[in-house]
Amino acid sequence: MTADRTSNRPPRAPLVRTSPVHTSPVPTSPVRASLVRRRLGWTAAAVVALLLAVLLSLAVGSRQIAPSAVLDALLHGGSSDAADIVRSLRLPRTLIGLMVGAALAMAGTVMQGVTRNPIADPGILGISQGASAGVVLAIAFAGVHTLSGYVWFAFAGAGVASVAVYAIATSGRGGATPVKLALSGAAINALLVSVTTGVLTTKAAALDEFRFWQIGSLAGRDTGIVGQIWPFLLVGTVLVIAVARGLDALALGEDVAKGLGQNVAVVRIVAALGATILTGVGVAAAGPLAFIGLAVPHIARAVVGTDHRWVLPMAALIGPVMLLVSDVVGRVVFPPSEVPAGVMTALIGVPFLVTLVRRKAVAA
Repeated sequence: MTADRTSNRPPRAPLVRTSPVHTSPVPTSPVRASLVRRRLGWTAAAVVALLLAVLLSLAVGSRQIAPSAVLDALLHGGSSDAADIVRSLRLPRTLIGLMVGAALAMAGTVMQGVTRNPIADPGILGISQGASAGVVLAIAFAGVHTLSGYVWFAFAGAGVASVAVYAIATSGRGGATPVKLALSGAAINALLVSVTTGVLTTKAAALDEFRFWQIGSLAGRDTGIVGQIWPFLLVGTVLVIAVARGLDALALGEDVAKGLGQNVAVVRIVAALGATILTGVGVAAAGPLAFIGLAVPHIARAVVGTDHRWVLPMAALIGPVMLLVSDVVGRVVFPPSEVPAGVMTALIGVPFLVTLVRRKAVAA
């Protein structure tokens, strides 16, 4: 019986030794390659636009200075009137425009990502109003009357406001959800507006000083302010870049983000901290400039997509372009007077956003 079973088995196939197969790497998909080329192209265009905006900011004003004279003043110094104007007046103004534009644009991008609200900006969590309240209290009760002195009080106000908003949003069930963050920000913002208004109605001198700062402007800023804010700009930038992937995951929903291994609470805390620091930088240095934090993130997404690893750098390039161009236009539109940059950013930013909304749906 055993012999019969053995004889009925099919013959085994002979073993064939095969050499390992060396596969070539999977080629990049044409769609992905096209997307990368488009992103790099738009990034290069934004860099060129930024360089042109910087040159305009240094050359254009109540006194026009030739680009060759601007470059000569920057590279070789000199004691001419044109060189003094470039180095002592326009260079600090331009540097602050670069820093503030980048800070507010990145802060707006992060706020829209954290709250998943396409109309969010740095003011949605009461950060801008907190900085304003800090400046008002400094003018009215601390005797601070210089732009460089406002910086620290604006930072303090922004920090206190953000801590209060997050403390309210995290209390109760569910933690700091986007809706709770937005509602907490609205409540704190309303409270701070009331405090600011109450102080200003009883302090006429404070109202006069605060009115100029509140409009938002780059005029009168010096290199001392640059030295005060650049460390905070660096820290805030590192924080928001570090959570870029987390913001992409949050855009898919909280449950999906957790499924992808993201710690949602940590992402929100780090992102909110970075946005708070960046907003404090912008508002402390130039006042509460409107529209940059709202419009620039949408423009950046329109050209590079929704990946925050690309959106944040693009916003950091487009924000200074918008602010510097607004500042330059404000210098020349009603000579010899200047229109503050805070007024011009809204006038220039509104058409961009309206055009974008009409062309396509806006993604948060």
